[in-house]
Amino acid sequence: MRTVTLTAEDDFDGWRDAARALALAGADPQEVIWQVGGATGDLFADPASAPSAPAGAFSVPRGFVDLASAAILHRDAERFALLYALLCRLRENPKALEDRADPLLRRIEGMAKEVRRDLHKMHAFVRFREMDDGEGGVRYVAWFEPDNHIVRRGAGFFARRFASMAWSILTPELSAHWDGAALSFSPGATRADAPEGDPIEETWKTYYASIFNPARVKVKAMTKEMPKKYWKNMPETALVGGLIAGAQARETEMVARSETKVAAQAAGVVEAKTAERAIEPGGNALKAWEALMEEARGCRRCPLWQPATQTVFGEGPLDAAILFVGEQPGDQEDLAGRPFVGPAGQLFDRALAEAGVDRAATYVSNAVKHFKYEQRGKRRIHSKPNGAEVEACRWWIERERELIRPPVTVALGATAALSLFRKQVTITRMRGQPHVLADGSEAWVTVHPSFLLRIPEEDRKRTEYARFVEDLARIGARAKELAG
Repeated sequence: MRTVTLTAEDDFDGWRDAARALALAGADPQEVIWQVGGATGDLFADPASAPSAPAGAFSVPRGFVDLASAAILHRDAERFALLYALLCRLRENPKALEDRADPLLRRIEGMAKEVRRDLHKMHAFVRFREMDDGEGGVRYVAWFEPDNHIVRRGAGFFARRFASMAWSILTPELSAHWDGAALSFSPGATRADAPEGDPIEETWKTYYASIFNPARVKVKAMTKEMPKKYWKNMPETALVGGLIAGAQARETEMVARSETKVAAQAAGVVEAKTAERAIEPGGNALKAWEALMEEARGCRRCPLWQPATQTVFGEGPLDAAILFVGEQPGDQEDLAGRPFVGPAGQLFDRALAEAGVDRAATYVSNAVKHFKYEQRGKRRIHSKPNGAEVEACRWWIERERELIRPPVTVALGATAALSLFRKQVTITRMRGQPHVLADGSEAWVTVHPSFLLRIPEEDRKRTEYARFVEDLARIGARAKELAG
């Protein structure tokens, strides 16, 4: 018997190296005992480490590597042995992964599926709470209870998404930490080590209550996708019971208000939009928007808040058919606290008017809510926000979009497109046609009005301005079509 000791429960690299060496040495799967750290092994096993790989090598399908790297994170203690048995089978039959009826393969695929689902739960249900780091700064801390050994694998997602934040994810087995530059890990923690709440939680509850739609409540489906074990760690789920309990009454109220709205429209009442907003899910859109704006004023998700004068939040009617997303506020926007009021905003207003789009009926915002600049003497020169800053601010634009639910969202420039599509895009390739966002809604891409201001040649400037007006006219017509 041979005993192989791995360094950790998720030690895929260690397992792969040992499995390769054992397979090349001809070790039978029944003669290998796999254990982690100081785990107790077979009393009759050879305590020697796995043999060094003899000369020669072999390859396996890429699908096996993907399958093994996921399944090895499962909580099943037999996973190492099962994967090694499948590896040995692949050496004899390279097409073994095609046998969908093989019990061994099906069991391993089942483990991999559970791991991927657990990773999805981690990405979806981790909720950070703000706390003082003891050094005058802020750290965001979350508590999570995974079913499998996924913390190390799952932490990379949060490092990419919240690159500019200092955060920790505490779990019973292993804790992950990010300091803005590198990931680190420490032993597991307890629920008592995580904070219970913070100021942003009340804002989130208000927002969640405002978008809760009683007409779409499917309790079984909801609990399947969001098991109750995660509820205690998520602020919005504290509201679910009451919201569900009152769903029928609220739905009846919505129907009544809808009838009132129809009657008002038939009578030619100008305030029909007010009646329409009253029947939206939650009936509380304005209150939720005000809470979001107030919370955004204290945003510390990235360092840009420090030199900026203030947060510049979006503005416009909450039933807008078009939501425009720019890059970031400029110098005049930073001082005024309103988006698109500087030179680019004035050009934008003129282009909208020529395109037949009423700006007062649109919602305008920015991918980044603080002015990023370089100080040159008395002047503040615009500086393009980086990917981490765009990612940190995406939380706000996503909340605005979820609250307004515009038929059309428009990215003005590459930074706005990065925020909406979560990848770098080429404006010239995407311009002039509709695209689908991750939530299924429609988005369009065009240039930012500041691009037109930077063009030195007058002929080209006129040509590009005319194209911009054409884009806005096409977008306006599409928004009317979808809204109608």
